[in-house]
Amino acid sequence: MSDLSPADGPRWLTIIGIGEDGPAGLGEEARRLIARASAVFGGARHHALAASLITGEKFSWQSPFERSVDAVLERRGTPVVVLASGDPFLYGVGATLSRHVAAGEMHTIPAPSAFSLAASRLGWPLQDVATISLHGRPIDLIRPHLHPGRRIIALTSDEKGPGALAALLIAAGFGQSKLTVLEALGGDRERQRRTAAADFDLTNIDPLNVCALQIAAGEGARILPLASGLEDALFEHDGQITKREIRAMTLSALAPRHGQLLWDIGAGSGSIGIEWMLADPSLKTIAIEQSPERAARIARNASAFGVPHLAVIEGAAPAALAGLPQPDTIFLGGGGSEPGVIDAAIAALKQGGRLVANAVTLEMEAVLLLEHAKRGGSLTRIEISRAAPVGSMSGWRPAMPVTQWRWTKG
Repeated sequence: MSDLSPADGPRWLTIIGIGEDGPAGLGEEARRLIARASAVFGGARHHALAASLITGEKFSWQSPFERSVDAVLERRGTPVVVLASGDPFLYGVGATLSRHVAAGEMHTIPAPSAFSLAASRLGWPLQDVATISLHGRPIDLIRPHLHPGRRIIALTSDEKGPGALAALLIAAGFGQSKLTVLEALGGDRERQRRTAAADFDLTNIDPLNVCALQIAAGEGARILPLASGLEDALFEHDGQITKREIRAMTLSALAPRHGQLLWDIGAGSGSIGIEWMLADPSLKTIAIEQSPERAARIARNASAFGVPHLAVIEGAAPAALAGLPQPDTIFLGGGGSEPGVIDAAIAALKQGGRLVANAVTLEMEAVLLLEHAKRGGSLTRIEISRAAPVGSMSGWRPAMPVTQWRWTKG
């Protein structure tokens, strides 16, 4: 039985991964499809690599890229080839085109990815390596992967990428990490050079490069543990922060699920939204904070924790909530007792979505007690005590208790 829908037409679009070895690395089918294509899309480097095979019209990628996607779609039904680097569906153009072209209309011939080539050169089992693309993406994305003994292969944007990575490693306390720069993999210009991040002095780096990292932590290295409830000291804050133990319990109550969006209303330092995003790369956060100073601090914290795509909305709820993408989950930390805030949050939440609200003030607790009586859900009283000096001895010093309301929109 065919798995193609009636909308799926003939396979008019071929996406071909091409390496630095050009036609020599392509099979007979790929060479034949390039030769018979009426249009061949790709970057200037791809066109140069396949120049001896191309007989159709060449189209270089445009900016913004959506213009090139439109140009490809305009030729639907005629033989079109898109040239890509390595595996088109690993941080490649295939993923973009698949949002517009049904799988039944496409034929893909992948080549080894830069990650596969680098792992094979180093003898690293790829399943044990963290792979990350920093091509056109913030370098801070690598921060959650910086654990002692971790092996990482990172695709960079250009010849400046390796030096920027070395500088980040030094600043984060990982200066003794080994950094191998692998250049122009698969071609005549292939080269690899190795150095400690702290000793980085490589020059004349090929713009086409990947970096392989063997992480070694120095004293005071900024390591982000994998569990919820990160140390408060890792965050920049002015005291407006959900404390570590409460944060861990709150993340458990929020129960992140793949691909979900969190609204963090009254975000303070941004700690809840940041840890939400650290749970899985598919998760997103919009932090709403009315203080300009705190909003700027949230953005700094997000970069320092390797989740720079966390969105910060400066403004006061409920007005600041208007027009935002609908959330799967909402955390209400600050400002929840202000008129209209909790009603606006509940109205915005998706069906089946979860709302978690924490109260430390009597006013906010009164709001939560009222909502629980009206809507149901569950209430939890969280009390934490920490040992502290009492004269020459020690005793338990209680923190302010927190009332937590959890509710699912039915």
